Amino acid sequence: MRRLPLAIFAALTLASGAAQAAPALMAPINQSVPINLPRGTRDVLIGNPAIADVNVLDSGKAVILGKGYGVTNIVVIDQLGRTVMNRQVVVAAPTGNVTVIRGAKSADYACATRCERADGAAPTADRAPTDGGDTPR
Repeated sequence: MRRLPLAIFAALTLASGAAQAAPALMAPINQSVPINLPRGTRDVLIGNPAIADVNVLDSGKAVILGKGYGVTNIVVIDQLGRTVMNRQVVVAAPTGNVTVIRGAKSADYACATRCERADGAAPTADRAPTDGGDTPR
């Protein structure tokens, strides 16, 4: 009777270890992420092409393009028809810097939880984003 819960715990532990071995691929929206393909790759498929697209460069490299927000997967099939890779692809908003260009002037903003001037300068009347739609997000 005690063996069944122990077997279930062991199976879940092994499954969570396998999930950690292959973390999700993060692809920012409208940006590309290069990936290495396993040796012997024959076919590369994307679960939902509205979320991400894949371009195979050669037998060992491909590029994933984030097309729409969401989660899908990439499946790689080898020459024997076996699935050699099945990873989750998460397409989300890019993190990092955003550049706002107004005429000849530009300002860099670091955006994580909220956008702030990347150079640390305090906003001034000519530097402050307006509510006219050009506020960095």
